[in-house]
Amino acid sequence: MGVGNKRTLTKTRRHTRDLDQIKADLLSPKHLSQWKETKATEDLPGLGKWYCTECAKWFDTESSMVLHQKGKPHKRRVKQLKEEPYTQKEAEAAAGLTTNNVGPSRTTAGGDDDMAMAT
Repeated sequence: MGVGNKRTLTKTRRHTRDLDQIKADLLSPKHLSQWKETKATEDLPGLGKWYCTECAKWFDTESSMVLHQKGKPHKRRVKQLKEEPYTQKEAEAAAGLTTNNVGPSRTTAGGDDDMAMAT
């Protein structure tokens, strides 16, 4: 029997760490070391010596890592990491789950028309 959905398998195979996970790695070395400990060193390229924290990739040699750091995908990822990540409060506000009760009071524009019709 063949593979059921080959496209889905290839997409998940190339999935890297998300920006919020990488941001946590940069802020806390403990977080990064815990994630690195889950990987077996024998299975990693270059035995896990050369690791790009911003892109969450391992490299075979130091020269390939230096070339990667000069490249466009690495620079793009660094630029994305400089932006502040969204918070849960911002997500709820965008979805309309929170209310802003501090704004100006609502006034009805049609209040005068109602009185004119009554007389």
